[in-house]
Parts: sequence; C-alpha cells; structure tokens
Amino acid sequence: MVGSGLGAGLYSLRAVPYQRRGSYLYGLSAAIEIHPHHLAVGARTIHWLDIRRVDHTGWVSILIVRLTLFDDSRVLLIYPGAPDSCQALLRHLRRASRDALIDGVPYRQYWGEMLSSSPDAKVVPRYRLLRSEDEAEVERLYQRLKTVGNLDQKTSSDEK
Repeated sequence: MVGSGLGAGLYSLRAVPYQRRGSYLYGLSAAIEIHPHHLAVGARTIHWLDIRRVDHTGWVSILIVRLTLFDDSRVLLIYPGAPDSCQALLRHLRRASRDALIDGVPYRQYWGEMLSSSPDAKVVPRYRLLRSEDEAEVERLYQRLKTVGNLDQKTSSDEK
C-alpha cells in the first residue's frame, strides 16, 4: 500500500535480519516504510543520502533489491508482493536515492534530467522587467549618478 507521495509509503514486508560480511538480508518479518528523509526496514533506519547503489535483479513477481550503503555494506530487500506493489516500491526506492547509482547508471541520467557541461554553468532564464522606455530612463539616471555622485538636485544652500 502506498500513501500520498513519497512520505507515507508502507509496504508489509516481513524481514529477517541476516548478517554476513557486512550484508543484511531483509525478507520475512518487518515492514518497509518510505519516509521523506529515510527508509525504515523494521527497526533499522537507512537515510537516503547513505544509499550509494540501488540494484534490481529483474524479477517481477518477487522484488529483490540490493542496496549498497556509503560504508560498502549491503542490504538485500526481498518483497513478495503483487507486481504493481513491487513496481511502486522499486520506483520509490529509485526516486528517493538521489545520490545513488541506479542499476549502474547515475541518478540524473537514469531519470533523464538535464546535465550541464559543467556544474557551474547553469542556464538562468532572463525575464524582461522594464519596458524599453523605462530602461532608457534607468540608464540615463545611472550615467548621471556616475558623473555627479548623487541624483538629488540640491544646491549647497538647501542642505542648511
């Protein structure tokens, strides 16, 4: 069952913790909960920023996903739900893991987001704020400010 948006997903997966060389297997005893900032599997909380890889095995009727975390530990999620629920869970896992490689492809490339040639080269749209006449007036005032030093037309006797 998926709630509204990413923040309220709850999948009734039962998980059995199994540790082997830094790996965890979750599959038959705890619920998976999708939250805005983390993934909860039973009592374990995995922050989205900690996930470095999301690898799907390709199985359709039983979802098996291998998550690789920042410390190179692995979490194996097994979800034996309906195919629609499996696809929804996989989509949420992929969407929320913004710093991860998804099946070996960088997140932005996987989701088809625009990639710029350099990180500093952002295209910012320019909107016209003034009419041409107003731009000419602003330019005239700017030039006057540069030459005189102020825009007020005061004389020295007005300042007293």
